[in-house]
Amino acid sequence: MSVTIRRSRDTESAVRRAVPLLVADRVATRLCAQDATLWGAATGATARISLGWTPAVAAARPLIPEILALRDELAAAGISHIVLGGMGGSALASEMIARTAGVELTVPDTTDPDRVHAALHDRLSSTALVICSKSGETIETDSQLRAYEKAFVDAGIDPRGRIIVVTDPGTPLEGSARRAGYRVFLTDPRVSGRYSALTAIGLVPAGLAGADIQQLLDEAEAITPDLAVDAIENPGFILGAAIAATNPLRDKLGFIVTGTRAVGFDLWAEQLITESIGKRAGGLFPFTLAPNAPELDAREAMHLPDLQIVRLVDDADCYEDSRPGDIIVSGSLGGLVLLWEYASVVAGRILGINPFAQPDIDASDMATRALVQVGSQPVPPALTSERIEVRGSADIVNDSHTLKEAVDSLLSFLGDDGYVAVQVYADRLAFPQLEDLRDSLATKARRPVTLGWGPRFLHSTGLYQEGGSAKGVFLQITTTGSTDLFIPGRPFTFEQLLAAQAAGDTQDLLDQGLPVITLTLPTPETNLTHLMAALG
Repeated sequence: MSVTIRRSRDTESAVRRAVPLLVADRVATRLCAQDATLWGAATGATARISLGWTPAVAAARPLIPEILALRDELAAAGISHIVLGGMGGSALASEMIARTAGVELTVPDTTDPDRVHAALHDRLSSTALVICSKSGETIETDSQLRAYEKAFVDAGIDPRGRIIVVTDPGTPLEGSARRAGYRVFLTDPRVSGRYSALTAIGLVPAGLAGADIQQLLDEAEAITPDLAVDAIENPGFILGAAIAATNPLRDKLGFIVTGTRAVGFDLWAEQLITESIGKRAGGLFPFTLAPNAPELDAREAMHLPDLQIVRLVDDADCYEDSRPGDIIVSGSLGGLVLLWEYASVVAGRILGINPFAQPDIDASDMATRALVQVGSQPVPPALTSERIEVRGSADIVNDSHTLKEAVDSLLSFLGDDGYVAVQVYADRLAFPQLEDLRDSLATKARRPVTLGWGPRFLHSTGLYQEGGSAKGVFLQITTTGSTDLFIPGRPFTFEQLLAAQAAGDTQDLLDQGLPVITLTLPTPETNLTHLMAALG
């Protein structure tokens, strides 16, 4: 077996209760047969068109020679820098594969103008752009494509030799890409984005960047027989039961990477689980934690019985630094990817959640599209403290006179089973100190805290925050960028799009009656110091 799972006494009881039922119901056999009734008769329609990922390894094999041939073709043309335009599962999988392989893949998965501007001016003469969008209509990806097309043309470079598109057949993106003469890789429409790591979505960008995608598929293939058998040793059954069958349910799932070679796996798993079994009440809320996060050492003091820790390590059999309730997992990257894909759908069956249900368009996305079409004016701040503008829920900001009072008021709405979501609409590479802010907030709130970068988190943990249990309080941070860029062919700029996405997200939270404050930092480097002080 290419993966190892160690569970504590607490999760072992969950495994012993749930796994025999999964075996008796022949869940593995039915999953491999793409039986859409596994999650109930009423969910059959959506599941039936979403199970194409189960034979993904075999289906991906013919892609390898084509990807490697294109990589050689690009290298012969002097192209050594690969940029990936994608969001959510269409970006996180390739980024994880490339980082684990130790090869460079630039992923500006944002609409922040400073970050996009920096990417556009980074080795453009030796750059190829891979655009990944299953739907072919993702607004962030479309904006990045338009920006790169113009940049190539302005530099006298023919985009036809520099742009590769990965999308489902029949999408608007496929049509426009073929008309433009771009290289197109088609994906299986029966595989949703979050289950597409071992398809063209994950393999094309990472493979072109230099990752050994053949080995990745070999690793996944090695674990396939263990996942396909109805037995109590099935690792997909064990892991699915460990995360979804605890009694009471530990619905906060904290991922910690400790020395594992699977770099970025926690971020990929976070979006896989959220989009599959975290998008409705009763589901799981996954989030990433640093190895020294306050939630760990103070679990008992903070009284966090609803927090389950999953540690991703190099060798689970040799790992000793665990706590009661921890799940320890190790394995090769390909094996881990397939394991967690199986475990997520098994967990969905246990929780009674269809992992393939997909809302047409979430509320914040609709609000964003409306705002960028008609334009928007910022709401006047309720107060300004240390040059930080504060807006948000009336019952929070109207009674606050300082930044500290506003933050304290927000946290007062936090329940015993709640969490704090920090949503940052800024360049994620420019402000690493925000991880310290997350830790300070966790210490102050004494509850789990998740930090998400907008708009990326809208395709991941944002789905739980908007559609899951109403347990969160929300601290949104926006900044004023130093650069702005027009989006060719659009009546708005990247800065306007990012602002609209933040405003749309806020409005959706307010419409649901959830506690939220938005802090606008005109000079982030200075303002962050004041914000840290407000957290005590």
